[in-house]
Amino acid sequence: MISTGKRYAILAGLVACLAAGGLIAYFSGDSRAKEKSAAKGPGVVPVSVVAAIQQSVPVRLQAIGNVEAYTSVAVKSRVDGQIVEVHFREGQEVKKGEVLLRIDARPFEAAFRQSEAQALRDVASRDQANSQERRYLELLEKNFVSKDTYAQYRTNAQMAEASSKASQAALENAKLNLEYTVIRSPIDGYVGRALLQAGNMVKANDTISLVVINQVKPVYVSFAIPEQQLMQVRDLMRKNPLAVEVSAPGSEKTLATGRIAFLDNAVDQTTGTIKVRAVFDNGDAALWPGQFYTVRVKLYDQENAILVPSRALQTGPAGQFVYVVKADMTAEVRKVVVSRAEGDMAVLAEGGVAKGEQVVVRGALRLAPGIKVSIAEAAS
Repeated sequence: MISTGKRYAILAGLVACLAAGGLIAYFSGDSRAKEKSAAKGPGVVPVSVVAAIQQSVPVRLQAIGNVEAYTSVAVKSRVDGQIVEVHFREGQEVKKGEVLLRIDARPFEAAFRQSEAQALRDVASRDQANSQERRYLELLEKNFVSKDTYAQYRTNAQMAEASSKASQAALENAKLNLEYTVIRSPIDGYVGRALLQAGNMVKANDTISLVVINQVKPVYVSFAIPEQQLMQVRDLMRKNPLAVEVSAPGSEKTLATGRIAFLDNAVDQTTGTIKVRAVFDNGDAALWPGQFYTVRVKLYDQENAILVPSRALQTGPAGQFVYVVKADMTAEVRKVVVSRAEGDMAVLAEGGVAKGEQVVVRGALRLAPGIKVSIAEAAS
């Protein structure tokens, strides 16, 4: 007969065996479930897609351009003297002929009056000499004087005429010097910093200019293009003026539109580029000398170009490709060659993407050829 203690020991052993068997069965079943799940492969991958479009796209050259003043003038004095008045503010817009500075004119006014008096005196002497020459000519014709005597008076008349012309020239020079005491703007533009103020002495044609004026209406934008594009640009310029657009770096917004006005006469051999200059009306003075902008030159329009979003492009060992969602909702790899970028879109030069096909723009990292997909949303 079995005692009570032995019965409890046997029951405890049976419970332990059952628990161990259950754990073994659980873990064995979980492992088989995982193996079945792995055998099934990945599930349906949600993606966002955009339809490829076909349209006319402008073909452009892009470069970095520098704004240059249309005309830049360093204003200098043409006479010696002291500055007595300054009639502009630094940075002010001025018009052609507007008074900028005045130089003390009193010495030049005195010189002008002196030259004027000298000219009047010489005119009187000329008239007197001419009168005597005519009188002695009449006497010569009547044989009252000799030819030598008449020749002397004719010479005096000619010398008086020369002196009168010299005095007149000196008077005009004195008048010019008097006018030069008022310094006017030679062009329309914006003045820079005044290098000399009222009270300073100036010299004629000194190395130091009084102020620099830049004309910015119109204005130039200079940039360089590859020499490989030179012949095409020249051919297109013969037909029509080539339009040029400028925008701030990193922005697609066009700030101003101009046209090519100048091609340099030689290619820079160190860089393989040629300098181009475009002219802009710049009526609102949006372009300022010294600034840098992104320049785009429109060459022509490419018809029926295929465009896909740039974010749809993937890069692999064989180059760039995109994922296309087929009619059976599986992903297919299409190799593409990108010609250029137009904003957020890529223009395809080669590739098997047709108009209207759905290309994946989000979720491509989880894709492989033939994987089932579901369109979570159509991206804009």
